Amino acid sequence: MNMAVTQGLAIMPPPFSAGLDVWSQSTGRPGTPTYDSAAFAAFVPTDPDFGGCLEIQKISATTRLRWMGEVPIMPGCYLRIRARIKAMAGVLPDVAIAAWAGTAAGVQVGGITTTGPVTSLTSYGTIVEVSAIVGTGARPGVDMVWPTNVAIAHFGIDLTGPTGGVVRVDDIIIEDVTSFYATDLIGVVDVRDYGAVGNGSTDDRPAFVAAMAAAGGRRLMVPEGTYLIGSDLTITTPVIFRGTLNMPESAVLILREDFDYPSYLAAFGNSETGFRKGLQALFHSSQHVNFDLKGRRVTLSGPVDVRALVGFDDISARRMLSNGVLDALESTEWNTVTVTRTATYNVSSPTRLEGISNVSGVPVGARVSGVGVGREVYVRSRSISNSRVTLSQPLYGGSGTQSYTFERYQYLLDFSGFSSFRNFEMRNVELRCRGRCSAVMLPEDGRIFRFLGCQFERPRDRAITSIGGGCQGIWIESCQFESSQQPLNAQDRTVIAFNVNSNDAKIRNNRSVLWAHFGILAGSGHLISGNHFFQGDTQNLGIRQAGLILTNKNCTTSFSGNYVDNCFLELTNEYDPQPAHSTGFSFGGLTVDGNIFFAINVASSFNFIVVRPFGPGHFLQGLHVNGNVFRTVGARIQRAERADTSFAALAFNRFRNVIFENNAYNGIDFPAESPAVIVHDQNSAATNWTVGTGAKLPFGGFARTVTSVVMEGPARDSNNTTRYDMPFAEVQQGTSSNQVRLRWPQAMRGRALVTVRVDRPI
Repeated sequence: MNMAVTQGLAIMPPPFSAGLDVWSQSTGRPGTPTYDSAAFAAFVPTDPDFGGCLEIQKISATTRLRWMGEVPIMPGCYLRIRARIKAMAGVLPDVAIAAWAGTAAGVQVGGITTTGPVTSLTSYGTIVEVSAIVGTGARPGVDMVWPTNVAIAHFGIDLTGPTGGVVRVDDIIIEDVTSFYATDLIGVVDVRDYGAVGNGSTDDRPAFVAAMAAAGGRRLMVPEGTYLIGSDLTITTPVIFRGTLNMPESAVLILREDFDYPSYLAAFGNSETGFRKGLQALFHSSQHVNFDLKGRRVTLSGPVDVRALVGFDDISARRMLSNGVLDALESTEWNTVTVTRTATYNVSSPTRLEGISNVSGVPVGARVSGVGVGREVYVRSRSISNSRVTLSQPLYGGSGTQSYTFERYQYLLDFSGFSSFRNFEMRNVELRCRGRCSAVMLPEDGRIFRFLGCQFERPRDRAITSIGGGCQGIWIESCQFESSQQPLNAQDRTVIAFNVNSNDAKIRNNRSVLWAHFGILAGSGHLISGNHFFQGDTQNLGIRQAGLILTNKNCTTSFSGNYVDNCFLELTNEYDPQPAHSTGFSFGGLTVDGNIFFAINVASSFNFIVVRPFGPGHFLQGLHVNGNVFRTVGARIQRAERADTSFAALAFNRFRNVIFENNAYNGIDFPAESPAVIVHDQNSAATNWTVGTGAKLPFGGFARTVTSVVMEGPARDSNNTTRYDMPFAEVQQGTSSNQVRLRWPQAMRGRALVTVRVDRPI
């Protein structure tokens, strides 16, 4: 393509026969002396080789010839200047194409090459052609590479070397040779044509911008080299990277038409840098929702601090990371940071630790341990000026001053720097931790994080960690969790798949393999369904840990259709700063429906549902356990449910609305029922019938309510006469309050079906 034609540019100088008044003796600028009045030159009309030509006697060290016409210089346009010359007499000089280059305002641009290759004349009468190509791109064969601020030029020749010689010069030709570099013919625009250097030190951003402006719908070509881009850049056209970019960490690159990981990998030539820059761009672009890894593997040598990467806080627009693998390389960057500090806790400020010396050394996101600290308590934020930290949850141990340990795990993706972050989704991403690091730390606050179809492969300590309220409304769905401690015995494992501090979690259809705990959930309003979490080992009569732990007393949670395998469901109040019950709700608000509870070769003391109060006075209210299957293989257990009295016992006399019914029990000595139907045979006539519940009431609780007494067959008196009197019932009888007494108006015998509840329904 000839740009001179298509752009309507006049770039061809007139012949010398048209007059020498447009040919300058110096720069070619207006007002400079012309050859029309030069005593050392003259027009020759009838040269046998050239026809009309200009004869010049070289009388100075450098004799210049410049056309005074302003030739426009445009990015992407390449011009070739040619001249034929022959020596006629005297000393033989050197000759080269030369130019004056200036800005659009007519200011000369310095520091650039303005002379083409030099040719020495070696004989008289021999025609020699000199030429040079000028352009804004450092392309092969370009002799004078000019920056994009060059807008005009005056072209001609320079005669150098010895003085005194006479030469003749044919008409000078300036032609558009852009077709030599015609990337437009294959639908691409080369950034070198617009001034890009690719030396790693010159800021090539202006050249990229100019190339995009000229590209139209064509693809941008970034040839071999390293291109420094000094600030934010949005490439609005499709782009091919043969070379790589170098950008400051804070500078954002948005590839509008190629927004995926392979394109960013090509742009930066490094797996980790490409991922970081692409993830950064995801939050700076309103044009894209998803950063697609396209099934590729990203290697990371250290944690990705997403807040530092993004550079701003409070993100609410939906964004997604999908379809690939994040793989942790061996690196000391994954090492856990552990510090110990003395701090004061006061239940009046239940989520603070005060009076911490050198609090700046306590990392945000560190897990806190110490006497009276529940599981999965983290440093949510810190105040250096006040020497205190804010915790994700209160402590149950009461007020006092003691030493605490703070452990800061390292995560592949760390969102902890955000004070508010919402609507982020990870879909079909494998987080390959390799036992070297943890996977994802959630922000201090936010909501609706979604993990869909992800695989968490061997996190060192944690898969998903919430340090505050960033887990509000979290979705964890159809994910696979593989522990890094699978070879250990169950009681020795410390790794935890996830924790939740806030409300409304959706934990559905996941598979969890051999963790210490599958999940620890505070808050309420959770939907937990379709999960399979198993935590067994090969020990004979082995010990098991809790699979799922609910720490809010009245958790308002549905637990349905799960497969609880060699672990148990635990209810605690370990985040209660005053764990003794005084007012309000106690344990309950939980439906356990249609689950499979299974254990193999466990100790007889094992239980599938455990309530663990951390203070006295607690009771059950609104606990429904319906339609579940409880089964053990290899060894029998005593009960499916238990109250853990390590800290305090349950107040059985306050149970309300506790239902255990339609459950199947296999390998369990004392199946729990409430309402429980007790068959009582009174073989000798008596006015008082003592009816035992046979350890059938859940948690070994009290017999608090009799809802019905039905005689199976007649009630007979001591004379064997059928009587139609009815007894009244007395509840909470016996030393353990687990019996009821039926009182008759006279001595009776017979069989009674007595329905007993462990609670008061209202």
